[in-house]
Amino acid sequence: MTPAELSSTVLHAVRRAVDAGELDVTVPARAVVAPPGPGGCGDYATNIALQLARPAGQPPNRVAEVLRPYLVGVDGVADVVLTGPGFLNISLGGAAPAALVEEILSAGTRYGHADAPDAPDAPDAPDNSVVRLHCPHDLRAVVVADAVARVLRCQGALVRVTAEGFDREWTAALDVRVDGVGPAPAGPPVTVRPVPAPADPLPLGRDAARWALLHPAAHDRPRIGDEHLAQREGNPLFRVRYAHARSRALTRNAADLGFAAAPGPVPDAPQDLLAALGDHPRVLAAAAAHRAPDRIARHLVAVADATLPFLPAVLPRGGEKPSAAHRARLALAEAAGTVLAGGLTLLGIDAPDHL
Repeated sequence: MTPAELSSTVLHAVRRAVDAGELDVTVPARAVVAPPGPGGCGDYATNIALQLARPAGQPPNRVAEVLRPYLVGVDGVADVVLTGPGFLNISLGGAAPAALVEEILSAGTRYGHADAPDAPDAPDAPDNSVVRLHCPHDLRAVVVADAVARVLRCQGALVRVTAEGFDREWTAALDVRVDGVGPAPAGPPVTVRPVPAPADPLPLGRDAARWALLHPAAHDRPRIGDEHLAQREGNPLFRVRYAHARSRALTRNAADLGFAAAPGPVPDAPQDLLAALGDHPRVLAAAAAHRAPDRIARHLVAVADATLPFLPAVLPRGGEKPSAAHRARLALAEAAGTVLAGGLTLLGIDAPDHL
């Protein structure tokens, strides 16, 4: 069961409870499912009971108790536990990783993207359908606006970026562009004004410079130093790119051994990895909604940190012959690499197969 399917399952449980007369509420249009927070458990958690408590006129824990039986019996749901003020913590059955991995590998690096518009050229679109981003003559602002535009477009938006000033070398050095230079356009543009960088990031090169400017939140001052170039675990960008490159190396190594990936149950699959992969579409949507590409950067670090400990168990060891379990583990590793590559691409950073 994918996160989108689980969200629909939660809404169906609410609808069944309403039809049975146990809840008197309007069924919401969307149910948020996400990895459990502190004190939670299982694969996913939802706050739907807290959301419905006020309209239902009941305490959140009571609403959660009403919904739990309608979730426990659903195919793919192994258990549902109530925690905190009314969170429903959902553990999925063994087939869940296979469905998630299959979804990721089928979508490729577009996993988590919404349908793009038929006419993507923002200048030619009706004014009221375009998200207008405007930034000052500042390199970090232009890079952040460029990344925000990429993320918004992946969610189906039309975007036009303008800046009060723009240096041509920025395009060549950091692969950024704007659609217009000058004062803010007419209408209500979204102003992109992060804290400026304390030093020139261009000497870092495109990938490290973009990471240095995008990884911190807009209100944080970025660090501009050689730490972004270090090929060691202390460098988050290195961990993300290394995890991607290792996943690609495993595919090549498996081919040498005569087998390929095939999604299937992975009994020893790390739950933090599955949760991070399943949460990727939500992270992209949130990054677009909040104009915050730093959310994607931090999410990629979480995916990489969950991926790296799993990779040594993917290939057969010693005299082992490739089995269905090895093919399923390889598929999970490939899915992780796909998410890392897709996220880096949205940030305008290369995801090399060899590192």
